[in-house]
Amino acid sequence: MAVNQPATVPAPGNGPRRYLAEVYRRTRGGELSALPVVAALLVIWLVFQSLDGSFLSPRNLSTLSVDITALGLMAVGAVFVLLVGDIDLSVASVSALSAALFAILNANHGVPEWLALLLAVCAGAAIGVFHGLFVARLGVPAFVVTLAGLLGWNGLMLYILGPTGSINLNDEGLLARLTSTYFPGATAYGLAALSVAGFFLFSWLQRRRRSAAGLPVRAAGEIVARTAVLAVITFAAAAVLAAFQGLPLALVLFLAVVTGLEFVLRRTTYGRKVFSLGGGQEAARRAGVDIVAVRVSVFAISSTMAALGGLFFASRVSSVSQAAGSGELLINVIAAAVIGGTSLYGGRGSTWAAVLGVLVIQSIASGMALLGIEIAVQYMITGAVLLAAIVLDSLNRRSSLSIGHA
Repeated sequence: MAVNQPATVPAPGNGPRRYLAEVYRRTRGGELSALPVVAALLVIWLVFQSLDGSFLSPRNLSTLSVDITALGLMAVGAVFVLLVGDIDLSVASVSALSAALFAILNANHGVPEWLALLLAVCAGAAIGVFHGLFVARLGVPAFVVTLAGLLGWNGLMLYILGPTGSINLNDEGLLARLTSTYFPGATAYGLAALSVAGFFLFSWLQRRRRSAAGLPVRAAGEIVARTAVLAVITFAAAAVLAAFQGLPLALVLFLAVVTGLEFVLRRTTYGRKVFSLGGGQEAARRAGVDIVAVRVSVFAISSTMAALGGLFFASRVSSVSQAAGSGELLINVIAAAVIGGTSLYGGRGSTWAAVLGVLVIQSIASGMALLGIEIAVQYMITGAVLLAAIVLDSLNRRSSLSIGHA
């Protein structure tokens, strides 16, 4: 049973050579982690910056940080379904339907925004439970169930929007402010400092707990080095955001959701059940995992995050139209999760992987827009990146199988 839990790092007395040997062993075993994605993202940024000096400007990076939120929320939800070896093809239609429900309730029926937003998200969650019951209880393949959902929920969205096909939202309302609100630059630096301090404290306390239990621990120097790297990244991001309009509320909410869901996956019993199910249903069943409950829950999470993503898309443009959820949205959601390192075979991935994947996709889109390159070329490049990610995933799985890791 392949369970993707954080690898145990050798005891500090073994020194950096042992740590590097462990990294080599994991890489040879198909556990490349996020290294290829980070390298690809850096190459993409360097190439576009060399072609257009405004790509890494504070304005463009700030815009990029808001653009990733809607797609990122949907990709994070898709990760949960992929982890158990299933797939959700309905996320784009669910996102559009949730946004349409919000617009109908608020704009046409006068329901307060907060209540309309809550009802739209709950509708998304209910759809996920509906899909999950078909898959887990009746044994219908997830591909078929969610493909039917893709068509059915899209049809319902078109129906409730009516002949006008478009509803404008209040551009000063609660939903619009989700993507138009910015905090002062000082807030960005404060959040960066809080994040770094929290990471160091959590890592150090975990080291003490493992040491007290007689388990291998990370070297103190490694914890300091990881904290330093995080500090460089977060404070650099804070400086860039502060140089334009400040810290976007959308980015704060997105990172909070990603962090919370990553904690659920890595630090809770439920998360261990998700990974164990992805490693093999029979083994998970023998371990006492409630297969039906877990499978239904991951579809509920996926649809809930799709609903949130749809609302953020609507917030960005202050309207909902029949074009919502169409085009390449579904492909980009799945691609973001897979490009970031989540396996299509189940059992390996993380919410932060989806963040990296979304950054790759949106960086390509942003760079293409700056250069004035037609969207057809963007599709081809994104498709090539997705294919490369899937090939790498397959090679990783084959390598793991060859040495008995899966």
